Amino acid sequence: MDTETHQGISPAMISAYNKPFPGTYAATDVLFLLKKVVMDPTDISVKEASVQSGRRHYSEMISVERLPDDGYMRLFEEAMAAGAGRMGNEVVSLARAISAAVEGPITLASLVRAGVPLGVLLKRALTALGRDVAHFGVSIIRDKGLDRNAMRYILERRPIEGLVFVDGWTGKGAICNELEQSFEAYSNDKPRLVVLADPAGRSWLAASGEDWLIPSGILGSTVSGLISRSILNADVVGPEDFHACVQWAHLEPHDISKRFVDTIWRYCQAAIEIGAVEPFYPAASVWTDADRSFHSTNAKQAVEFVRARNDVTNMNRIKPGIAEATRAILRRVPEMVFVSSENEKDLSALMHLIREKNIPYAVAREGIHPYRALTLIRQVI
Repeated sequence: MDTETHQGISPAMISAYNKPFPGTYAATDVLFLLKKVVMDPTDISVKEASVQSGRRHYSEMISVERLPDDGYMRLFEEAMAAGAGRMGNEVVSLARAISAAVEGPITLASLVRAGVPLGVLLKRALTALGRDVAHFGVSIIRDKGLDRNAMRYILERRPIEGLVFVDGWTGKGAICNELEQSFEAYSNDKPRLVVLADPAGRSWLAASGEDWLIPSGILGSTVSGLISRSILNADVVGPEDFHACVQWAHLEPHDISKRFVDTIWRYCQAAIEIGAVEPFYPAASVWTDADRSFHSTNAKQAVEFVRARNDVTNMNRIKPGIAEATRAILRRVPEMVFVSSENEKDLSALMHLIREKNIPYAVAREGIHPYRALTLIRQVI
């Protein structure tokens, strides 16, 4: 194991690999452009107070990821069974659209972590369609931008004309803003962002604008190669390093990353074989300006509904969309959750967490439309 010592941190606290690695996926599926580190975790409440006070950026800290209980995992399995067919069909729809739009070699840069399961499946589908395609997992951090060293690594090996960014969904569009600003350093063109669900209307290509239960959206590292969200802390990340991550070894017995993509891939193969997605599912489309305006207006109204109702001044406290709302409960300190219904099947896992953790919630179907769930982070300072 390569180790290095950084000022202010002992060798015992850090063990680093600053080279591409596949996590718990096959190396043919993805290579993460991240630096694996070991660092002391920060308690969630301490992290929240540090972030909200402005003393530290959220990317400087990491909290231990814990496995959801058996009841939640049963709901996840139900969600995977229910959503696997749709996800598989939509992956192929997206792959066909990418293949038609991009000439020459295609490079998928999945935004870790949420983009990675989709990126793995897109890589397989594009390969099956006969395209030259590579897939990397890269870090992007709010207020900090894309990992410049990861981008340099990619662009030294692959043409920028074929670069496509991948994420699972859009929330408010904050990461879309970050991506667009960061990409200005590399191109005069806007970045091509592909997502499954784009209720915020911010992507280049989306399977739909619907906020639906994407199965991989409601788990963390155990469905994303066992890696943490990305870290940018000067104690463990040097000027020439990739952004960092922790690989959660304690969750290894529960890792389903490969099983998840293999399950969805069977539906992808069926869709490829019949030559088209099932008519029930909307075909992927490049959003027009009118599409973006429609979705963006509705999304902003939903966020404004929550902001005004709760007198929110820090918009980072608002996490819209089923996946984003769920992840906020799992790794943040929630104040309240808004849902479109307490009885919808797609919200079963979210409602399980709400009841388990005794989090206040309100049914506000019209107020939060087009989202079906939204979590408000508690103000702790």
